[in-house]
Amino acid sequence: MARDDNHRLSEERGALVRAARDSIARGSKSFAMASNLFDRATRERAWLLYAWCRACDDIVDGQDHGHGATIVSDAEARVAIIAEKTSAALAGEVVGDMPFDALRLVAAETGLPARFAHDLVTGFRLDAEDWRPRSEADLYRYCYHVAGAVGCIMAVVMGVDPADEDTLDRACDLGMAFQLANIARDIEEDDRIGRCYLPVEWLVEMDMPPGQHMKPPFRDRLTVLSRRLATRAALHEASARVGAARLPGRARWAVLAAAGIYGDIARAVAARGNHAWDHRVTTSNRAKLAWVVKAAIAARRPVADRPRDPVLWTRPR
Repeated sequence: MARDDNHRLSEERGALVRAARDSIARGSKSFAMASNLFDRATRERAWLLYAWCRACDDIVDGQDHGHGATIVSDAEARVAIIAEKTSAALAGEVVGDMPFDALRLVAAETGLPARFAHDLVTGFRLDAEDWRPRSEADLYRYCYHVAGAVGCIMAVVMGVDPADEDTLDRACDLGMAFQLANIARDIEEDDRIGRCYLPVEWLVEMDMPPGQHMKPPFRDRLTVLSRRLATRAALHEASARVGAARLPGRARWAVLAAAGIYGDIARAVAARGNHAWDHRVTTSNRAKLAWVVKAAIAARRPVADRPRDPVLWTRPR
């Protein structure tokens, strides 16, 4: 009987891993490439985690693997479903829904603190409530809930002790850098569905009426703010690179590759200036492969373990 149970569990895990691998291949070529640098166990757990994150995002935004976001009329009800299924998965219950059962496996195999998953659900709730950041601190709080918390989860997946708060802060920094780059790149796309993640105080500072920031007369001023986002992203990326040096070799390689690939998005937005939103910024396969090589070299170099920059926003404890 025990052998049959083990076989069944192995088959279930294999099916979830294959479905998660397909999800990341469809949803993010950058993350899919970086994940292949992990050892097998970490790679599979990264895929499982991605499947859950991607599904939650798609449910809330009415999209398919990050594409075709629409305005949904029942966003809060959708978040309630996500919260219920996530809580069940974290409690070890079989949900019967691939992405949430994927989370169940990750949590069981890594001892994942439930608070990080719940923090991410809070981020989805903010979007469902049509929340807008008023201050820069509000912006960072949002970035934590939708991406920094994922960085913390990934750190645990890669073997970081959940009690190692400083390394978790560095992992959070990488998620923050990714999200700030996303916001800079997607200003026009977000505007099309009635969203804006630029702090109201920034818009007032630049004398841009909220909701009018995409109008042609304001393009020069919008460029100033997108470059500000890119600068903030670079600061968090630099902090994350220090934390990456504490990871096992292959995990360090994968994190550094992802940091470079995604960092290029923020750098490209800044470099394009007023034309940043004419076409969606992407990273070519050649550039991704170049970062894989550069990351392999960087992963072998010693990094000074300096204190985290006190000017950086710090996640809630």
